[in-house]
Amino acid sequence: MNDADVSKQIQQMVRFIRQEAEEKANEISVSAEEEFNIEKLQLLEAEKKKIKQDYERKLKQVDIRKKIEYSTQLNASRIKVLQAQDDIVTTLKDATSKELLRFSQDKNGYKKLLKDLILQSLLRLKEPAVLLRCREIDVSLVESVLEEAKREYTEKAKLQTPSIMLDKRVYLPPPQTSAGTHGLSCSGGVVVASLDGKIVCENTLDARLDIVFKQKLPQLRRGLFGQVNA
Repeated sequence: MNDADVSKQIQQMVRFIRQEAEEKANEISVSAEEEFNIEKLQLLEAEKKKIKQDYERKLKQVDIRKKIEYSTQLNASRIKVLQAQDDIVTTLKDATSKELLRFSQDKNGYKKLLKDLILQSLLRLKEPAVLLRCREIDVSLVESVLEEAKREYTEKAKLQTPSIMLDKRVYLPPPQTSAGTHGLSCSGGVVVASLDGKIVCENTLDARLDIVFKQKLPQLRRGLFGQVNA
């Protein structure tokens, strides 16, 4: 083999090696581009997922905030309604109290009521001796009905006539004046107690009004405001 043949073979080998190197480089380049595209797609999907999750989280926070605000406004509205209803009931009770005060100024009607309140108190206590307390302005009226109340008590209870001690040292508070008062007041009635003070029957008009309002409050609310759901 002469030099020309050797040179030709060497050139062929160089071309083969170069071609193989180029193919390998191209293969590596294609593979690297594919891996890059896959990784880029994965990163893009991960970022999109993150953005979606962040959006859903913020949307949920907004929804929760709206629900809280709605609930707060609803509760505030309910409180305002309940407060307005309470104000109406209080106004009605105050008006009733004023009517009772006016009634206590009607001597004939109030005198009979005093006798009935004393009799009721005696029947509740059934004590042989009691202490009776009234307003100072009612002393004469109370004294005028004591005997009748005792007589009726004896007939109804079938017991011995009780001894009634009218307290003239400590009186129930006076009636409320038209100008109003910041102190204690009493629309009328009596308080009767056993002599040892262990049993007390508070039969004032104010106490009776409180009892009636507590007992009839549900019916009163239904009558004024209709059926209220809990």
